[in-house]
Amino acid sequence: MAGQQDMRAANETYGGFLSLLKWGTVVTAVIAALVVLIIA
Repeated sequence: MAGQQDMRAANETYGGFLSLLKWGTVVTAVIAALVVLIIA
């Protein structure tokens, strides 16, 4: 089993990844909406 310190680091990394994924999705949606508005 991984040590407690390793699990803490893994959880922080996973949390950071999810946060980045969330913001990336929002930014991508906003950019796509702007492109559609510009083209229309």
